[in-house]
Amino acid sequence: MNIGREFYEKTKYPYLSQSDQSKELPPPPLETPQDGPAIDLPQPPTTAAGNTSVANGINRRRSRREFGSRPLALEELSWLLWASQGVQEKGEIRTVRTVPSAGGRHPFDTYLAIAKVAGLAPGLYRYLALSHQLVSLREDPEIGARLAEICLNQEWVASAAVTFIWAAVPYRSAWRYSERAWRYLFLDAGHVCHSLYLACEAIRAGCCAVNAFDDDTLNRFLDLDGVNRFAIYLAPAGPR
Repeated sequence: MNIGREFYEKTKYPYLSQSDQSKELPPPPLETPQDGPAIDLPQPPTTAAGNTSVANGINRRRSRREFGSRPLALEELSWLLWASQGVQEKGEIRTVRTVPSAGGRHPFDTYLAIAKVAGLAPGLYRYLALSHQLVSLREDPEIGARLAEICLNQEWVASAAVTFIWAAVPYRSAWRYSERAWRYLFLDAGHVCHSLYLACEAIRAGCCAVNAFDDDTLNRFLDLDGVNRFAIYLAPAGPR
């Protein structure tokens, strides 16, 4: 409890140090660079996302832990990625996306633990939001079971077609907001995940946010150092 209170107190404006932006230091990349061949995704405007109104999507939104057996279509995955992190406009120090973020800094990399998506081998992928592409990091036919174990043995996680895992890159926000950025990481994660919920409703899919996981094991699973980049939130998803 005391740690939480100290975090809240020390991220108030009177305690903030001068930001690197105000020092005129160069900003970090808007996206973590990735080597290797990329997989093109269907463009979101061609994706049939149904005719669900915003009101109906909000009314129907639920945390869903039971998924159907059919694979998620690649077009559906493309829609879910676009709805939760899609880039609409790219500037020098910010991007305008389908979700809000403090200062347009968008401090997340999106990883995908794919188990059942048509046309993609089961394994770990990363979404390249700036180009709307995927990069395959490694194949793993048992990825669902491995992730369920990391999520403190929540067996239902293994039944998802895909699990979205958001990894925070804190300096992407801290460059502009110094210590205050640590508050924004958690706020921004909520924006992203709620958009995924609504996007799932539009295609008769479901998801459930998960914050119960072994942090260090999940970071190793994603090959993250746990300091400059670390897993902050995840959501298994799939057809109902």
